Amino acid sequence: MALLVLKFGGTSVADLDRIRNVATKVKREVDAGHQVAVVVSAMAGVTNQLVEYASSMAPLSTPEQVAEYDTVVSSGEQVTSGLLALALQTIGVQARSMLGWQLPIRTDEVHSKARIEAIDTAILHQWLNNGFVVVVPGFQGISRDERVTTLGRGGSDTSAVALAAALQAERCDIYTDVDGVYTSDPRLVPKARKLQKVGYEEMLEMASLGAKVLQTRSVEMAMKHGVRVQVRSSFDDADGTLLVDEEEIMERRLITGIAYSRNEAQVTLTGVKNIPGVAAEIFGPLADAEINVDMIVQNVTENSDATDITFTVTKEDLQNALRALESKRDVLQYRSIFTDENVAKVSVIGVGMRSHAGLAQKMFRTLADKGVNIQVISTSEIKVSVLIPADYLELALRALHTAYGLDAKEEA
Repeated sequence: MALLVLKFGGTSVADLDRIRNVATKVKREVDAGHQVAVVVSAMAGVTNQLVEYASSMAPLSTPEQVAEYDTVVSSGEQVTSGLLALALQTIGVQARSMLGWQLPIRTDEVHSKARIEAIDTAILHQWLNNGFVVVVPGFQGISRDERVTTLGRGGSDTSAVALAAALQAERCDIYTDVDGVYTSDPRLVPKARKLQKVGYEEMLEMASLGAKVLQTRSVEMAMKHGVRVQVRSSFDDADGTLLVDEEEIMERRLITGIAYSRNEAQVTLTGVKNIPGVAAEIFGPLADAEINVDMIVQNVTENSDATDITFTVTKEDLQNALRALESKRDVLQYRSIFTDENVAKVSVIGVGMRSHAGLAQKMFRTLADKGVNIQVISTSEIKVSVLIPADYLELALRALHTAYGLDAKEEA
């Protein structure tokens, strides 16, 4: 008998019929003799509606208002957990729901972006050992001052992996609307193929660079605690993709996948003084505003006392970034700011980059052959990312997918 954590996303519990379908999948694991804890998201669309209610009621500009925002938006998962417990009971499975504060799931006090600090599993183990399925709403916890907190959008994945780590579960199955992790987005790259296994580190890069199969923080937590995570479809019984340590992957790939993001905005500051500390002066206000900066390029001409600095932020953060920079204009003394939201980021990911030369050059040559102009480049140990005009995104993805030999083989 194994202890499993099963997580079902918003599309998996979008309506009552789908919740009943989830209940049958949970029952199958129970009938196989497993102990099962379930983590659920809100029904599809519900969180967006709750966010709209809260935003319409108040500007959410004070810490107290954001705390109340958490109270509102966390209610969607509470509804789903109760409905699934009811659905399980109707098909003969002992089940009960337990909210984040009842376990409790302890978080810090950063409302709307809280981080899990600890999970008390004593009560959970008690119910599991008594033969119950425990249904836990994802995305929520409780702070040290006993306020409901939320973990940020997509936080239910993090809730599930954290719960699996705390319970020392054999596996955490993430059920979603896709049947696994692909070499690229199959909606844009028809020849993309599903991966049987993918390493934590590669999946972390893919998630952070735009692949929406798993939330980045959940992959970080899985890697840190060694939680085996399987991505599966809620709508069929096909095998999914298993996240594992690199050592478990027998056939090492040079390149694992091509990820992309359309949620990018490019910002360029021109005429910035070319003196020590100027970068800290620019990015300090952005950090204070909790704005994540991704790609960064600084251009300095020979014997010049001025420089241009280009970087990217998410489109949602663009206006806040501009306000933060404008508020420091007297200090930064830049000449002008230019922005471009018609851009996309494309990333080539693979552990083979550590030991094989020429993989980045192949990316640049492939894009050049297709007439795709590269605006910004950034690298890490196992990935190369480029910023390109958004209109060329699909062309770039397909060309790179073919160039690196990732296309699915056609059946004879």
